[in-house]
Amino acid sequence: MGQTQQTENSGEVDIKALQDMYKKFVMECPSGQLFLHEFKRFFGLDPTGEASDYAENMFRAFDRNGDNTIDFLEFVAALNLVFQGDLEHKLRWSFKMYDKNSNGYVDRDELRSIIDSIYRTKKNAKTDVNHPQLTVDEVVDRLLQAVDRDGDGQINLEEFIKGAQEDPWVLNMLKLDMQPPGWVLEKRRKSAHF
Repeated sequence: MGQTQQTENSGEVDIKALQDMYKKFVMECPSGQLFLHEFKRFFGLDPTGEASDYAENMFRAFDRNGDNTIDFLEFVAALNLVFQGDLEHKLRWSFKMYDKNSNGYVDRDELRSIIDSIYRTKKNAKTDVNHPQLTVDEVVDRLLQAVDRDGDGQINLEEFIKGAQEDPWVLNMLKLDMQPPGWVLEKRRKSAHF
C-alpha cells in the first residue's frame, strides 16, 4: 500500500531493506542498545579490519546523545538520513564523523585519519579511489587549502559545508559514503551467499 522499493539510484526508501535491518536490530539488540562491537558485528565487519576505523566514526556520528550506544531511535534517525537526507544534512553528518573529538573543528590530524581510513577501506574493497595518484597527505593539503578560509589550520562546520557546496572535488572528498557504505552492503551480500 503505497510502499516503494528503492532502485539503485532513486531516493526512495527500500522498505524491505529497512524491515530486514529492523529485524536484525531487534535480534542482535534485544535490550534496544547497540554497542560498538555489536555495531561492527551487525554489519558483518572484522573488528580490527580495514573498515574498523570508518565504522567507529560512523558509530560515533550515529550516537547522537554521546552515551556510547545507539538506541533504535538513533538508528532510525541515521537510516532516515542515509535514505532521505538532503545534501546539507549529509554534510553535517559527515562533519561529525571527521570531528573525532567533537570540538567543532576538523584539524589536519582528524582530516588525515578519515581520508586514510577511506583510502584503506576502498583499497581493501577493490573499488576505485577517486584520485589514486594523490597521497593521503596531498589530499589533506588540497582540502585544507580549498576549505580553510581563515587559514587557521582547522575547518569549522560553516567552512566544511561551504567548501563542499562550491567545489565538486571537495564535495566528493568530504561527503562520506552515505549508503550503509558500499563495503557494508557488499559484505552483507557475500555473507548471504554462504
